[in-house]
Amino acid sequence: MSGRRALAGSLLALLMPASMILVTQTSSSSADSNDSISTSVSERRAKTRVKLQAMPQIVGQGKRPTSANSAKAGFTATVKPGKAGRPVALQVQKGSKWKTVKKAKLDKKGRAVFGAPISKGGAALTYRATTTAFKGSKAGTSKSVSTARWLTATWTDEFSGSTLNPAWNTRGDTYEAESLRACSKGDPRAVSVGGGTARLSVIKDPSRSDKCVAKKDGKSTGKFAYRLNGHIGTQGAFSFKYGFAAARIKFQKSRGQHGAFWMQPASSVEGATDPRLTGAEIDVIEYFGDKHPEGGLTSFVYSKNKKGQGVKTGSWIKDSKSFLANKRDGWSKSYHVFSVEWTPKVYIFRIDGKESYRTKVGVSGQPQYPILSMLASDYEISKIGKDSKLPQTMNVDWIRVWQA
Repeated sequence: MSGRRALAGSLLALLMPASMILVTQTSSSSADSNDSISTSVSERRAKTRVKLQAMPQIVGQGKRPTSANSAKAGFTATVKPGKAGRPVALQVQKGSKWKTVKKAKLDKKGRAVFGAPISKGGAALTYRATTTAFKGSKAGTSKSVSTARWLTATWTDEFSGSTLNPAWNTRGDTYEAESLRACSKGDPRAVSVGGGTARLSVIKDPSRSDKCVAKKDGKSTGKFAYRLNGHIGTQGAFSFKYGFAAARIKFQKSRGQHGAFWMQPASSVEGATDPRLTGAEIDVIEYFGDKHPEGGLTSFVYSKNKKGQGVKTGSWIKDSKSFLANKRDGWSKSYHVFSVEWTPKVYIFRIDGKESYRTKVGVSGQPQYPILSMLASDYEISKIGKDSKLPQTMNVDWIRVWQA
C-alpha cells in the first residue's frame, strides 16, 4: 500500500501544471529571503557601540576640605543599545593589560558615570569602557582615551592662607532695589579664608540698627535686619572661553538666602543680541536651602534672543537626591563638585561628574569670569523665619578652570 501511494504521489506531481510548481518554489524562496533579511537586521541591532569621554577632576564628594589634586577625573560611558541596568566597567591600561577599576550600570539615557584617578606619579592614564553581552546585544569596548589634556588646570584657587587671592574682588557693595537686594549688599566682612576654604556668609549689617521691609512681587513679607553678603568675582583679573569650570562647595542649611557658583561675561559687543557677542549669565549651581520643596538646587542661563529680549533657560534640578552619595549625605552636610562643560554649542552641567542639565540656548562666545556668592535677595529673606538664624555660610574648598 505504501509503495502504491508513493508512486501515485510521484505521478500526480508530474501531472501538476508548471505554474503551480513555480508558485510553490517562489514562495519557498521568498520565505528563505525573509529569514535572511530578518537575521541580518537582528545582527545589526545586536551590535554594541561604546563611547568613553574623559573629563577633568570634577568628582569629589566628601565631608572635609581636601586638595583639588585629590579629586577624581570624571568619565562618561555612552552605550548603544543603551538599555537601563546594563553593566559597564571602566578599565585602566597597565602595560599590555587592562584592569577594571570601577563598575556601574547604564541609566535610562544609556550612560554610566565614573570617577577615577587622573594620573599616577604625575603621568596621564589611559582608560577604556567595556560591556558584556546583555539582553540580545553583543559585548562592546570603547576606544581608549587619555587623561593627558586635563592634567594641568588653567587657573585654580584652593584658598590657602588666611586672605583672599588678589584676583577676587567684592561685588554688589550697595543696597540695590533694582537687583532685588534692597535689604542686602556685598561686603568683605561677610567673607573669610581659613582651613583651606573660603567662607561666604550672610550676616547682619553691624552698622545698621533699623529694619528693612523685604518685598516679594511688590508686597511686604516682613521687616528684617539689613544683611551683608559674601559676594566675590574675578572680573578684570581672570576670565576664560570654553572648557570646564568647577567648584567644590558645601552649602548653607537654611532658606532665606542662596549660595551660588556662576559666571558673567568679561566683555560684550555693544548693541548685539547674539550670545556669541554679548555673552551670558551662566548659573552653574544655586542652592536655596535644605527644606526647599523643589530640592533646592537650580542651574540657569540668562541670555538674549534676536529681538534683544531676555531669555531665561533652566529649572530646578529634578530628583536632586539622586546625586547624593547616600542617605547620610546632603548639600549642607558634605562637599560636592559642581561643574559646567562649556563648548561653542552647548552647556553641560554636572554634579560630581553626573550630568544634571544641558542646554544649547544662550551659549556664550565671550570670555566669562567666575563668581562665588551667598546672597539674601529681597524675595527670599522671609523664608529664614528669624534673624537669629544668621549667619548662614557657604564653604568653598576650591575652584578650578580647564580651558579647552
